[in-house]
Amino acid sequence: MSHKAIPDSSDEYCGTSYAAKLLNLSVGSIQSLVEKNELIAWKTQGGHRRISIESIYQYQNRANLSPKAQNHHSNFLKVMVVEDDDNTRAMYQAYFDQWDLPIDAILLGSAIEALLDISLVNPQVLLTDLRMPGVDGVEMIRQLNAHPQYAHLAVIIITGLNKEDIQAYGDLPSGTHILQKPVDMGWLKGYFQAMLSLRTPVKKTAIQLDIA
Repeated sequence: MSHKAIPDSSDEYCGTSYAAKLLNLSVGSIQSLVEKNELIAWKTQGGHRRISIESIYQYQNRANLSPKAQNHHSNFLKVMVVEDDDNTRAMYQAYFDQWDLPIDAILLGSAIEALLDISLVNPQVLLTDLRMPGVDGVEMIRQLNAHPQYAHLAVIIITGLNKEDIQAYGDLPSGTHILQKPVDMGWLKGYFQAMLSLRTPVKKTAIQLDIA
């Protein structure tokens, strides 16, 4: 059964991880706020929680939080990392913090979460694992490649698979970078620096993705 990532509504919705980033809280804190009805949320047919962006802003105002949630860091390079291993995500975040580059990164644990949130995050770089439970990295990239909005999205696949195993997944879109594990973080930093020097403003257009 398929469902829409964003329901037919004037409101916008995001996943728990993105809500945590907007409010600078832990995922557990966001879940607690939803249970207390401090944040408005619903679940997709696949069981993924979607949180109202408007309710996030309203909570921010009630709690007298800083305006971070409404600041989309337009001057930053937006990076979406999709990796199902918690330790690897933490490693990426540690490097991003050390580099002190203007990077606005959202780190997600599954391709489904990425497909649900990508139209809100609107990243310029997608850094993704290949083998993940459920929807894998290749299928995610194929779905994104079918939408013109993501034609200029820079895609980097991180994998421990060899060339033959990667080819067994089928053709990847032209321009897809493939990095073997362990990741050369020096190369990745240089890539981000190059993107920062060449980037152009990206127009945000909300779309709906069908997710099986």
